[in-house]
Amino acid sequence: MSADTVRVVEVGPRDGLQNEPSQVPARTKIALIERLADCGLAVVEATSFVSPKWVPQMADAEEVMRGLRRRPGHRYPVLVPNTAGYARARAAGATEIAVFAAASEAFSRRNINAGIDESLERFRPVLERARADGVEVRGYVSTVLGCPYQGEVPLADVVRVARSLHAMGCSEISLGDTIGVGTPRQARAMVEAVASEVPLAALAVHFHDTRGQALANVWACIEAGVRAVDASVAGLGGCPYAPGASGNVATEDLVYLLHGCGFATGIDLPALIETARWISAELGREPASRLARAGLPRAHG
Repeated sequence: MSADTVRVVEVGPRDGLQNEPSQVPARTKIALIERLADCGLAVVEATSFVSPKWVPQMADAEEVMRGLRRRPGHRYPVLVPNTAGYARARAAGATEIAVFAAASEAFSRRNINAGIDESLERFRPVLERARADGVEVRGYVSTVLGCPYQGEVPLADVVRVARSLHAMGCSEISLGDTIGVGTPRQARAMVEAVASEVPLAALAVHFHDTRGQALANVWACIEAGVRAVDASVAGLGGCPYAPGASGNVATEDLVYLLHGCGFATGIDLPALIETARWISAELGREPASRLARAGLPRAHG
């Protein structure tokens, strides 16, 4: 990947919709994923094979995966929590997965009823099966800049979890500010600390915009050399285990920033704005993103 390209990982269909209060129909989720791919987003996280008991919104994961029209050259990773989830995902046709760990001990116990070390051990057999199947695995590390239950999260814990996931075989590690408490200096320091143990090329960032800092945090990490950023169309999102957490940085706002600063993404921004407005209308609300509300300046067409 060239230095002037940033890869945007679209997480709206999974992270963006997982906390919706009413069930979003599978056909709407499928249409959203296909629209996002049509916009030029080469990586669209499609769904999650967690227990419907814990995340009811993802109960239709099999239906979504089987109904998806997959574009050549596009990737549709899915989140799996354990070997049972992995088996479900593979049976539904998933060819790429993600696993999710926390840097906060308190958050890990609230989220999956297991401590950090135990959660990492749960992933080991998943990674082994994925390696045997030739399935690429992404690793998420949440609460990297703060936790709703324990407050500050030591950088050493973030580094340890990221290093462990990478050593287990995760090809990319996404570092997430789950409750949106970080500021740019903290974000950059966190990325630089992790990059001392994990190759910078294997790192992505994932910022929630709870306190309006997401774009600034992304830019600080890009200045530090990060070239992969997670985002959610229309600013959809929120975490069911992080009270008060709002949506991810909006994909269209991020792409506007990147294009304006000379980075290539391969994304059709006008089409993405229309997709943001469409999914917001489907959900019965205004889009959270600035760009979907204001539109592009005339100079941008």
